[in-house]
Amino acid sequence: MIDETSRIPQATTKRLPLYYRFLQNFANANKTRVSSSELSEAMKIDAATIRRDFSHFGALGRKGYGYDVQYLLDFFRKTLDQDEVTDVALIGVGSLGTAFLKYNFHKNHNTRIIMAFDPRTPEDGMINSGIPMYHSDQMAEKIKERGIELAILTVPADVAQDVTNELVDIGIKGILNFSPVRLSAPDSVRVHTIDLSVELQTLIYFMKNDVKQSQL
Repeated sequence: MIDETSRIPQATTKRLPLYYRFLQNFANANKTRVSSSELSEAMKIDAATIRRDFSHFGALGRKGYGYDVQYLLDFFRKTLDQDEVTDVALIGVGSLGTAFLKYNFHKNHNTRIIMAFDPRTPEDGMINSGIPMYHSDQMAEKIKERGIELAILTVPADVAQDVTNELVDIGIKGILNFSPVRLSAPDSVRVHTIDLSVELQTLIYFMKNDVKQSQL
């Protein structure tokens, strides 16, 4: 990722993969030029927000012309390091972990799960959805062997911190955490937590609030 993104607002950074995905859709539809209004309609994001996000990267478009789709695609591909494949380790293969193995980022060609670990896996390993699975006791050895720096954590809450500590010791630099706990890790390790129950409760709150607003 280009150095400038370290100074980009976090909300903008989270939208960059979405911009890239929708620009791919426009390119696949043979569209060569797109306006912020067209992006807004497709993505359901305010056009002013899109223009503000793009402004962080300089002049990406021209007034009265809009944005060149291929130019933006090339720009965001470079910004997001889309040409570099990132290997991922999945830790915990319960229901959610199994779903990840089946999906395996099939729409994202630069990210792939290449191995998984679970304490219920036989010592001699197995294959799940075409991906090798190993017993958790082999996690340090296998991850170091492949030089993996990114892990997805889908383990029970009561073991999540212990597993995180082990991943930090192994050399993991990024953890996408689906366990319903806040993890403690050094500043050198980036942890993003997605708590599905919190997201659901937030959605319910906004749904109810929308109803109240409509009744005023």
